[in-house]
Amino acid sequence: MEFIKAVVLGIVQGLTEFLPISSSGHLVIGSELLDFAEQGIVFEVFLHLGTLFSVLIVFRKEIFGMAVAPVKYLSGSREQEVLRGLQWDFFVIIATIPAVFAGLFLKSSIETLFSSLMLVFAMLSVTGVIMLCTRFLQSRDVKLSSRNVFIIGCAQAMAIMPGLSRSGSTIFTGMALGIDRELVARFSFIMSIPAIMGAVVLQLGDLLDSPPTADSMINLAAGTIASAVSGYFAIVLLLDIVRKNRLQWFGYYCLALSAAGFIYLAAI
Repeated sequence: MEFIKAVVLGIVQGLTEFLPISSSGHLVIGSELLDFAEQGIVFEVFLHLGTLFSVLIVFRKEIFGMAVAPVKYLSGSREQEVLRGLQWDFFVIIATIPAVFAGLFLKSSIETLFSSLMLVFAMLSVTGVIMLCTRFLQSRDVKLSSRNVFIIGCAQAMAIMPGLSRSGSTIFTGMALGIDRELVARFSFIMSIPAIMGAVVLQLGDLLDSPPTADSMINLAAGTIASAVSGYFAIVLLLDIVRKNRLQWFGYYCLALSAAGFIYLAAI
């Protein structure tokens, strides 16, 4: 039974990490409903690794170009592709600064938020509203810049709260700044790589203090694989939805889930 729960939560993590409906919020809700015994720091680390793999696979060409750009530049290359790779390296670093600050200095305060279902449903309603607002935002051909990516990075840092979608917040912020929605969506996914890696690093200490048992490794592996596979399809799906400007669909879902959650809390 625990194996099935691990797969279910892995699928939930993979889908909600990239679809603008909040992975942290859904994991809190899912763990509560499933009463999953192994849900904790160890399980979260492995699920984050699964979603990291999915990003690396979908954007392997862009990530490879960004990785080799500094080497090619130092070797004397000034090709447009190399300069673009360097620029995106710089932008990702800038966009990650707010999340690093939040992770290092607010970690203990943020962890207490994950015990509040009320906060989760409240933040889901915020996610729903901003997703509905995306239909009214038009591209003004604004380019990515140091200022813009820092603002997008602040949105990513705010989304550390459970129920507030990281992808939804960053894509909405970029669109509000006038950046093309497809461009900001791709940047949002790529800038998630250091954020996901950072989340894993911050939890490594707890993971080493309580390493997984041999019996639980099967469940962890199942959850990780489920997270990677569902994450891959979630990225492909969201890029298509962004292209068609249909993000409001997720807004309806988040508001409906939030309303159902408040009704549930009022009834218990």
